Amino acid sequence: MPDDQCPVRIFFPEPCGPDNRVQRETKVAKVIRVVVVDDSAFMRKAISTMLQKDPEIEVAGVARNGQEGLDMVRKLNPDVVTLDIEMPVMDGLTALKHIMMEMPRPVIMVSSLTTEGGEATLKAMEYGAVDFIPKQLSKVSLDIVKIEKTLQSKVKTVVQKKGSQAGAVARSKPRTAKEVSRTIQDRPRGKVVRDIVVIGVSTGGPPAVQKVLCELPPDFPAGILIAQHMPGAFTGPFAKRLNDASSLWVKEAEDGDVLSPGRVFIAPGGRHLILNPRASRIELSVTAKPEDVIYKPSVNVLFSSAASGPGHRTVGVVMTGMGSDGLLGARDLKAKKGVLLAQSEETCVVYGMPRAVIEEGLADQVLSLDDMAQAITNHLYET
Repeated sequence: MPDDQCPVRIFFPEPCGPDNRVQRETKVAKVIRVVVVDDSAFMRKAISTMLQKDPEIEVAGVARNGQEGLDMVRKLNPDVVTLDIEMPVMDGLTALKHIMMEMPRPVIMVSSLTTEGGEATLKAMEYGAVDFIPKQLSKVSLDIVKIEKTLQSKVKTVVQKKGSQAGAVARSKPRTAKEVSRTIQDRPRGKVVRDIVVIGVSTGGPPAVQKVLCELPPDFPAGILIAQHMPGAFTGPFAKRLNDASSLWVKEAEDGDVLSPGRVFIAPGGRHLILNPRASRIELSVTAKPEDVIYKPSVNVLFSSAASGPGHRTVGVVMTGMGSDGLLGARDLKAKKGVLLAQSEETCVVYGMPRAVIEEGLADQVLSLDDMAQAITNHLYET
């Protein structure tokens, strides 16, 4: 069977009709074809095995380095690529650049959970990768079922954005503050009535968040809190990258930090970010509780925390990501007269989290990524 064709499954119903002739029905079953690229034989085998346990996924080929992977993508035209970062001959970032230039498609990076791995993964997302797989997790036998389901889910979710969205990420690479030729065009006039912005984001989030922050001015009149689904080793490098790229002051949140205009705090991976209103200021807490939530940091926890105190002074922003984290918190925020903005389907890498709040009628505005910074700014001022 040629590599670029989908397999054909033939179903034979029970005999029917007076002459008991068999009616044969041919149906094409679309299978997601994946190329796995990793210099570790163990990882190639582990990822391939986990993927192929799902009947909707087929591993079309495996490669030992970036050059072999690039050649295989050109030959097999897969729907999705999983790509290691550190490899001989050609590393993953170089291979990713070639894939996005020549034949854009969803690429999931296989990344080590280290500070260096986090920095490389964030760079890969700027180049067009849509998500990542923590490399160490694949070796934890006790969690293998959970890992399989997560990996399978990621592959099936990102393939919905094949080509157009993966390429768009690479072509609209986030700009640094020095590169921004346009920030907020229409600076609203009047009284600032909202001085807190909470942002919830997951898959595809790093370049999207960077784009928004890079278009905000250094005298932005609100403090910003961000819950990005990300491991603990990644959130520090993520904060540093945003601090270097934008004109705002950005750091990974710590207990006792005080929210103030023009400052951005990133929730640490594995913990939640909580607002604690005081008489004259808002202090931040970083905590592992609640423990019975899927995501840490949780968008729901961040949004609900904002709603419990200064909800009416808050603009909530739900951006690209899988699942529905943020929906419960968005309900709380809206109940306290907060404003809620959601990213449009066309500009999301994965239209899961925004879709959940939009379909429930909670979004005050649905906006493209290009329009998000301006809209956030507009809602801070009295109308």
